[in-house]
Amino acid sequence: MLGKENLVRPKYLERIRPFIDKPIIKVLIGQRRVGKSFILTQIIKLVESPKSNIIYINKEDYKFDSIETYRDLIAFVEAASLPDKTNYIFIDEIQDIEDFERALRHFAIQSNTDIYVTGSNAQLLSGELATYLSGRYVEFKVFSLSYVEFLQFHEFENTPESLRKYLLWGGLPFLRNLVKEDNVIQEYLNNIFNTIMYKDIISRFQIRNTAFLERLVIYLSNNVGSLISAKKVSDFLKSQNIKMSPQIVLNYLSYLRQAMLVFVAKRMDVKGKKVFEINDKYFFEDWGIMNALIGFDQMDISKVIENVVYIHLQIKGYKVSVGKLNDKEIDFVAEKEGKRVYLQVCYLLSTQEVRDREFGNLLEIKDNFPKMVVSLDEYAPKNVDGVEHFHLQKFLMEFE
Repeated sequence: MLGKENLVRPKYLERIRPFIDKPIIKVLIGQRRVGKSFILTQIIKLVESPKSNIIYINKEDYKFDSIETYRDLIAFVEAASLPDKTNYIFIDEIQDIEDFERALRHFAIQSNTDIYVTGSNAQLLSGELATYLSGRYVEFKVFSLSYVEFLQFHEFENTPESLRKYLLWGGLPFLRNLVKEDNVIQEYLNNIFNTIMYKDIISRFQIRNTAFLERLVIYLSNNVGSLISAKKVSDFLKSQNIKMSPQIVLNYLSYLRQAMLVFVAKRMDVKGKKVFEINDKYFFEDWGIMNALIGFDQMDISKVIENVVYIHLQIKGYKVSVGKLNDKEIDFVAEKEGKRVYLQVCYLLSTQEVRDREFGNLLEIKDNFPKMVVSLDEYAPKNVDGVEHFHLQKFLMEFE
């Protein structure tokens, strides 16, 4: 197995590198276990020199349990700082420190500091923190491994079997250290799910109705790629003799999103670019966790494929919406730097009816932006009237 020193995630380092040694706080956010700490260690290697003083705090390490408040954090860093060197401050999972934004504001005005922090909360930079640090921070979103990274981390060749494992296991980096057996990996993913639920959601938001929260996650798992509204969830729960108002459902969905367990894709009118307020699609940051929760069903693989495509678009920096064109749905409208791509995603294009639907929906969009269908079909036509077909394996390897 490759040593950890030989593994890198260069796309993140390339984005962060221009900000090294600049008076701006670098903030890495992402779901737990997507590899934020690993990227911090890579940055440390970049800045290490005789003129640097590395101060590293990991709030998941019991050694730092005594750092509970911003005052504790300031005292620890000041005791470890050296006046004649650049003090590189690295704080992992900073949201576990009370009022941490006060400490960051204090560090930011010091002349010989360079600050890097990670967090597992999408709202880390909202509210008061944004006010305190306006113009003093830059945010980097960290995701699970892309397919290319997955192949590198596991030393796999790009084969159909490797793709199957990616669809089944997901992209959490630590999987490379485990025995490559499905039951072992599933147990690890279940443990990660429990950690996220209890540390980042139940404890943080003081949730009492944990049974409902777990039911909600299972519901989302079973409905990935389907349009979902709070009322639809509430009505489903009523059918299960569980009374929960749409507003409470919205609150719980917000908690899941803040922990970055799931993402939401809003619906957008393709013609008028109007964003609709109801009926969104939800996708998991790591579909391996989703598979561990509800099982991997080959007959229902289309939702896993759609989830994988959505995350790939996110990794590549696209803003992703669900398209609405009259009475038809476009799975994804992906936008970046002034360009737009329309995508339909399915398992197989096995019948003429399916081909007409997937290609036909895209052909009704009368603009010149690229349009593509992504599937696992080996025999689908490569191009239908300008709409390209990509096998999922090729899409994950080549689409930028």
